[in-house]
Amino acid sequence: MRRNFSDTGCFGFGIQEHIDLGIKYDPSTGIYGMDFYVVLERPGYRVGRRRRCKSRVGIHQRVTKDDAMKWFQVKYEGVILNKSQNIGS
Repeated sequence: MRRNFSDTGCFGFGIQEHIDLGIKYDPSTGIYGMDFYVVLERPGYRVGRRRRCKSRVGIHQRVTKDDAMKWFQVKYEGVILNKSQNIGS
């Protein structure tokens, strides 16, 4: 969904049941879900986090919300839903 993407290019998603991933069901383990959070950065972004000679990250090294959505659609052929669209339909 569009609201899962932050302004800084990060996004998160969840999987309801781990058997959706193709893992064989084990009754002793049960069914569990997973949440994932992805942080996208460009080369050169480290200058804002390093300990020595820290400086501001340039505008071209920042990943925007639109960049992250475009990367997700191209790399994984993902579909981004609007808030009004339901997953079941």
